[in-house]
Amino acid sequence: MTLAGFAKCRDPGLTIGPLDNDNNRHLTPRVEENTMSGREEQFLKGKGLDADAVDRAGLLAAFDREMEAGLAGRRSSLLMIPSYISIDRPVRTGCPVAVLDAGGTNLRRAVVTFSGAGKAKLESLEKSLMPGTQGEVDAKAFFETFAQFAEPVAGRSETLGFCFSYAAKVTPDCDARLIRWSKQIQAPEVEGKLIGAGLNRQLAPRGLRRRIVILNDTVATLLAGKSVGVRRPYSAYVGFILGTGTNTAYVERNARITKVKGLPARGAMAINVESGAFRGAPQSAFDLELDAATRDPGHYTFEKMISGAYLGTLGHVVLKAAAGEGLLSRRAARAVCGWGELTNKHLDDFCGGKPQEGNPFLRAAFSAADREAVVRLATPLYARAAVLTAVNLASAILRTGKGQEPERPVCVNVDGSTYYRTLTADFRRRVQRELRALLAPRGIAYELIRVDDSPVIGAAVAALM
Repeated sequence: MTLAGFAKCRDPGLTIGPLDNDNNRHLTPRVEENTMSGREEQFLKGKGLDADAVDRAGLLAAFDREMEAGLAGRRSSLLMIPSYISIDRPVRTGCPVAVLDAGGTNLRRAVVTFSGAGKAKLESLEKSLMPGTQGEVDAKAFFETFAQFAEPVAGRSETLGFCFSYAAKVTPDCDARLIRWSKQIQAPEVEGKLIGAGLNRQLAPRGLRRRIVILNDTVATLLAGKSVGVRRPYSAYVGFILGTGTNTAYVERNARITKVKGLPARGAMAINVESGAFRGAPQSAFDLELDAATRDPGHYTFEKMISGAYLGTLGHVVLKAAAGEGLLSRRAARAVCGWGELTNKHLDDFCGGKPQEGNPFLRAAFSAADREAVVRLATPLYARAAVLTAVNLASAILRTGKGQEPERPVCVNVDGSTYYRTLTADFRRRVQRELRALLAPRGIAYELIRVDDSPVIGAAVAALM
């Protein structure tokens, strides 16, 4: 992903820091590290980036207020979208169902069948690029791409489960009207349109018009966790994704969804929080700069602080600003400022200690001191992301109102490559430590699980209920 308009580097030749020239090579590593570490810490904190300073309790309270407001239809950064899917209905077994999964960058299709024991069998699993990731497309081309991709599996069942990973208002008949794109998808004509109806218009000439059940990927992740609940008595369910983007879903009592009139008071349904849109997390100067350069400034600011689509770019913003302050050598500064982009994989692999051949930080422009500085400058981004991730998870777990009995914990199904593959800052363990610190004093029992292919399996569950 290339975002234009990041901080312009001052001419590195005019901003030589105390360790940027050959005359300083006599300094011992200990002196060099201490000097640079102090300057780097001061630089980051001066720009508002400090994981230790995150107000965990304040953010939990802010999440809860926004969730409550969103459920009531009041102004909120959290859309709190009802899914109209209850987790209490049985799932038909032995019936193959066609599934589409529109993720952050990829589009997948499959046919899923559940055995009597609840085990999912996946067939015809194929992957393609999500339309709108390679340049702007109009609505007709967008839906035509989906129809062409769905055609080989759509004939396998009368119902099509469709996991759609973007903010959309779900209708009571489980179609969904796109509210806005995230993850930099370029298909503006599709915003405001019904996704299922648009797909069916293109499937109809093929003789494949279907009943389409649309759900968000986090709702699908939640439902995939429910399939595991057959073997374990959980008290509640949460779905969480941290990959290209991020989002959360949990099961809410109908009585608390006051913006929807006429719901059975005793029922419950999965809620798509759209947590990536949360605006309560304080942004650093780096976050503000990245946000201003995106196609949707002011939207999904929380996602831009923790998800894989943005962490590499955010690190690039940090490093270019650091270069302008003389925190890198002249050669390294010129290299950093000359890059069109920096991927999260390259940054995380390097800072996490496992850079692959071709990693830009292994090039000759970077001295040993530069590489150490890069790690110290970028690691706090991942540490902060871990803290924010834990707060996000805790807010959904607490919102279920369950987990008081250790033998019946809240099931949290976690999906997404950024959560599982991030190396820097001991990311996953840091999330887990932060989550324990938030929930253990409250006596909340929970269990983090992983279900492979969660969006696909959850979409199948929804179609078969």
